[in-house]
Amino acid sequence: MSSAVGSWALLRLGRRMPSAAREPWARTNHAGRTVTLLEGPSWVGGALAGVGIALMAGRRRTGSAASTGSRPQGSPAATALVALAAGALGALDDLAGGAADKGLKGHLGALARGQVTTGAVKVVGLGACGLLGAAVSDTARDRTDRSPGPQAAPARVLGALVGGAVVAGAANAVNLFDLRPGRALKVTLAAGLPLAGTPAAAAAVGASLGVLPDDLRATSMLGDTGANAAGALLGLALVERTGLAGRAAALTGLAALTLASERVSFTRVIERNRVLRRLDEWGREAR
Repeated sequence: MSSAVGSWALLRLGRRMPSAAREPWARTNHAGRTVTLLEGPSWVGGALAGVGIALMAGRRRTGSAASTGSRPQGSPAATALVALAAGALGALDDLAGGAADKGLKGHLGALARGQVTTGAVKVVGLGACGLLGAAVSDTARDRTDRSPGPQAAPARVLGALVGGAVVAGAANAVNLFDLRPGRALKVTLAAGLPLAGTPAAAAAVGASLGVLPDDLRATSMLGDTGANAAGALLGLALVERTGLAGRAAALTGLAALTLASERVSFTRVIERNRVLRRLDEWGREAR
């Protein structure tokens, strides 16, 4: 709830900023309407607000878990780290990125030509932030479980590496759906609700609910700032719920989705399927 209230309030505060501060975030969407990308920073701020509440309540939950023998799932610290880092990398692309090289293939191609794009910086940065987030989360889980010994170190390293790739891949995947009003947020909600027992998924779901009405009205959009942060938190939530096998399976699916996006238009696929089209259009204002 705190994430939803936070993102909703921050978006409204952003709309009241001086025009000089709002102008860099203004964009023209697919329908030719002017929208603001301030939804992205608002989403990140809302997610962090939810994490802050979770951290403040952490001691009480930890004490309760110790008395009942249960183990709290997820790391609020890892959630805050991933949300802030992924959001900052997305903001770099939103504010300083160009339109010449888009998509993973475009960024890597530019890098092969010796051109360092903001997108390439984001790809590398998301990988690093995902790895760090997975490592922090796994360390927190290990301390609670009190189980892994020195012999488990190689497996933990491999798990963190694969987990970091899952976080980065999920960040990119949600960004692929931020092409129509509400679409990326619906994907975030659909993927986050089953994982809402973790701080990462709870923050993602809450922050998405707070800005969903404005996104559906096509007055604002997530941009890379919000979409990358949303996807990264979903990836972290999945990492916190799975072991190495589950992470490897998730990474395989995300890699396939990313490769498919280079060849297939997801918008066309959705529009050609009656069920997907209705879900995609649900809640949008009639044009």
